[in-house]
Amino acid sequence: MPVGCCGCCSAFRPRYKRLVDNIFPAIPEDGLVKSNMDKLMWYAMNSPDKLDRIGDYLAHRLYRDINRRKMGYVIISMDALDQLLVSCHANTLNLFVESFLQMVQKLLESVEPTLQLRATQSFEKFANIREDTPSYHRRYDFLVSKFSSMCYSNEDDEVTRKQLRTAGIKGLQGVVRKTDWDNLGENIWLPTHMEKIVPSLLYNMQGNKSYIEGMTQTGDAPENHQTEGEKEPHELAEMCLRELVSRATHGKIHSVVKPLLIHLDQEGLWVSNCFAVQVFKILMFSIQVQYSITVIELIMTHLNEKNSEPAQIRTGIADVLSKIIPIAAGECIGPSVIDIINSLLEHIRSSVVGGTSGKEGSAEKVYQETLIHALGEYANHLPDYQKIDSMVFILNKVPGSDRVDDGGSTRPEAEIKLQHLLLKSLLKVGTKYTTEQYSKTFAQSFLVRLMRLSVSSDPEVRLTVQQILHTLIDRHQNIEKLTKPTLEVTRLGLTLGKPVRQDVNFWKKSGNELLLSIQENCEFANNTLANIEALYATLMLLLTEIRCDDVIVDILRVLFHIQGLAQGGAVSAVAAIQLHTLVASVMVVISHLVTTLKEHVSAVIKHRSDKAPHLLPELLSHYDSSLLHSSLPQELLFDNAKVLDLLTGTNLDEKRLNASVSSIMRRQSTAQHTSSAMDINSISVEVDSACSSPGLPRRSLEEEITFESLKKVLTESPEQKRKAEEERRKQITEAFMTESFEALVAKIQAKQPDTLQNKLTEIFNRLPPSCPPAQTTTAMSCDTAAGLTSTTSNYQLPYPDIYIY
Repeated sequence: MPVGCCGCCSAFRPRYKRLVDNIFPAIPEDGLVKSNMDKLMWYAMNSPDKLDRIGDYLAHRLYRDINRRKMGYVIISMDALDQLLVSCHANTLNLFVESFLQMVQKLLESVEPTLQLRATQSFEKFANIREDTPSYHRRYDFLVSKFSSMCYSNEDDEVTRKQLRTAGIKGLQGVVRKTDWDNLGENIWLPTHMEKIVPSLLYNMQGNKSYIEGMTQTGDAPENHQTEGEKEPHELAEMCLRELVSRATHGKIHSVVKPLLIHLDQEGLWVSNCFAVQVFKILMFSIQVQYSITVIELIMTHLNEKNSEPAQIRTGIADVLSKIIPIAAGECIGPSVIDIINSLLEHIRSSVVGGTSGKEGSAEKVYQETLIHALGEYANHLPDYQKIDSMVFILNKVPGSDRVDDGGSTRPEAEIKLQHLLLKSLLKVGTKYTTEQYSKTFAQSFLVRLMRLSVSSDPEVRLTVQQILHTLIDRHQNIEKLTKPTLEVTRLGLTLGKPVRQDVNFWKKSGNELLLSIQENCEFANNTLANIEALYATLMLLLTEIRCDDVIVDILRVLFHIQGLAQGGAVSAVAAIQLHTLVASVMVVISHLVTTLKEHVSAVIKHRSDKAPHLLPELLSHYDSSLLHSSLPQELLFDNAKVLDLLTGTNLDEKRLNASVSSIMRRQSTAQHTSSAMDINSISVEVDSACSSPGLPRRSLEEEITFESLKKVLTESPEQKRKAEEERRKQITEAFMTESFEALVAKIQAKQPDTLQNKLTEIFNRLPPSCPPAQTTTAMSCDTAAGLTSTTSNYQLPYPDIYIY
């Protein structure tokens, strides 16, 4: 007779109770009575309204057996419950489930590990059942707390400890899975639950040091071919974390990430951040791709909250960002790109403003470098058009990019340091960008700001700007071969670009701005060896990448200006020797491109190697001041007139060779505004001092309006007007490029003897006091003005920017 049955009254007991009693054997070790269990299951399936009563009675027997310490019968009760749950799917199953969960809770409250493990097994089976109808009143608060505490089990027996931790992780996985399937996820995603679940999983993941090392070496969790039942706690914890994150939607990601960040803070896992990096990689690869950017934003916010923490902690967080930010970069669209870049730049600025010295200062520097690296990694995964926008945005943030640095004012140290770091950030983004068309890369606003920084009084800023130009100009990976000036051009193995119309148009529009920047860079007294080498690389890249005849002539013109600067003694002995060496190195390359120059260049190189080898590569940072560096004999110099003569028979426009950079820029500007073209008889002269202020107003162009000119405009056909304007423009251009300055002045003096003198006097009176004084502005005669020349190959004029409209 089954246990608990009384022969005299068994016939009066309800049938469901008799069936339940019959499944229990007389000896617990015999296990569940299978035939009677089949009868109970058949009865439950045919009478689903009795399921709740069957559950209540099983729960009653379970409580009694636990109190009596009859563990065998407890196990049999749970086996019966498991089979009933799997077999019955009636609408009234909810009531039965309540009894089941009460029994699971009762077992979990026991101090016996065996009962806790058995309860977890039953709940795991229950979690895999999809119920037909959801239950809106069911709560899992106790189960979450209990399973989380099991994850921290500290049993003395290692096997038992491992089993309990494994059971706790499986229990949490079951809770997450069950609530998500039943569309009751709002409860489990509450912060009170996530603050228990996430740290429990992380605790088991970080407990295995070999696992962390395996992830560090391979970049992911080590492969394990065991079945799921044999997996280690840290492996199960990772699986559970992946499943948890994969189920999180946009509004629930915060509930997962916030406890994770708090756990890493409390455990001090940012400084040695291998574990933090791998955990966030798991998150980024498990989360739904459209939500990955949210994780980045949460880490950024967390970094904001750590501004007062030691630099090592912030460096660890920034390093995590640099490792995972590329994963989310592809999902960034619209303003989120600028938001992330702006946030990184703001952290750099905050670090500079609140920077310290000594050991802490060194840690801050590492932190800043890590942020720059994170910015570069982020930009590397952006499309090219967003990289351009990113560079423009960063450049606009650089102090001093909106004004010309005259070097006269003392800037705060923090501003200087911030300028260096932001330019390094710009350089980092530039290295990730692949240039195709210069007109797209060098937008006018971008180029103007970059050119302002290129003539900064700070040599480090000038060097960084040149490096930015290198990475944006170089399209054939030539820069690695151009680190040092050399005469052995054939051994460099340079790859030359193909002539492209877009490049030619870009050079006509912006080429002279680049050359003017190089020309001014050579004039700084604080240039270092790295600055000179960078200028050499820039000139070489322009020659190899932009295959245009005008490029060669324009660079030749700049080289003669540099040679005149070194020859005239306007710079120190070391700088003069370096500039002569720079000119020689580039001239050798040009002689290979223009073969008519090879003989002359070879002759100068031979004379220098015999008489002044220090004027040839390689470049040194220091030279003996007694070495020949200025007022060189003619045979040691490249002859402007001879080069001009040698270019006559080529396709090159030799007339550009004697024109100054500024005059060409002004002619190009005039050509773009055809409406302002003027007759040669109404030429006006304007003198700009080399040190005049950018704010100095310029003299507007004036044209005399008479009755005849108005009549001509009204009666002349558009075609005749167009031809006449083209003819006038051609005459003006021809006169400007062929006639000497003295001849032009003479023409003006003949037509307007007083106007030129008055205008020159007025212009010189407007010069600021800081400029070199004019010889005699009030008594300056036209003869004196006619004595000025625009040729800069032999000496530098006090007012070299005289130009004529």
